[in-house]
Amino acid sequence: MTAEGSTSEWEGLTRLDFTFKGRECILIQPATRSVKSDGGKMVMYMEYFGAFPNTAISLVEHGYHLSYIKNGNRWGTDDDQHLRREFVDFLAEAYGLSRRFVTIGMSAGGVTSVNFAHLYPDYVSVLYLDAPAMNLLSAPLGYNKPARNEETVKEVLDALGLTASEMLSFRGHPMDKMGTLAEHDIPVVLVYGDSDTSVPYEENGKLLADFYEQHGKQDIIAVFGKEGGGHHPHGLSDPKPIVDFILNHDR
Repeated sequence: MTAEGSTSEWEGLTRLDFTFKGRECILIQPATRSVKSDGGKMVMYMEYFGAFPNTAISLVEHGYHLSYIKNGNRWGTDDDQHLRREFVDFLAEAYGLSRRFVTIGMSAGGVTSVNFAHLYPDYVSVLYLDAPAMNLLSAPLGYNKPARNEETVKEVLDALGLTASEMLSFRGHPMDKMGTLAEHDIPVVLVYGDSDTSVPYEENGKLLADFYEQHGKQDIIAVFGKEGGGHHPHGLSDPKPIVDFILNHDR
């Protein structure tokens, strides 16, 4: 049984909006379906559906289905990840899609991407991480910054159920889960701006790039830095290098 909902147009593509277990969901199917032995390929926005969409659009043009399920919060809590796994199972059964999918994890979406891959590594084919927050003490909590967004800090603490002092000993950051990614040989394409002050690369994405290099995973990670680039815009002006990596490493 397929999902029932409303259809509209998104970037020249047909968009289906529906609900799954009370959550808002989106599915965009390619004009021509690409089917492998394990089912149709899928890419999922882990947060901020539709943001900086040139990579997502290119993947749909290459036969990928594009999906999204709304999170309860932006900070990758386990309840959201367990429901996401059920959502993927539903799409597999209803539409014949592969349970292994590509993530689009921009900023806080990087938290969700890594946390999901840690819990369900067999469900992830490639992680596309764009200015990902790997260390919550750095971003968004900004403990090393003279000014920070207190509203966002409260949002994180409330989502995790922790106090500010408890965060100092918290060991559930995405950076604490990098071992799972490497152990399961999950390919990563990483994009960053070298002038990003919201999610500084040296304190976040670089931790993952260095970890993969130190553990002999150089062949399954590609890093694209943007000279003078800030936190926005995400992606590359020409998404081809990102898309090529995904196409070459999608298992």
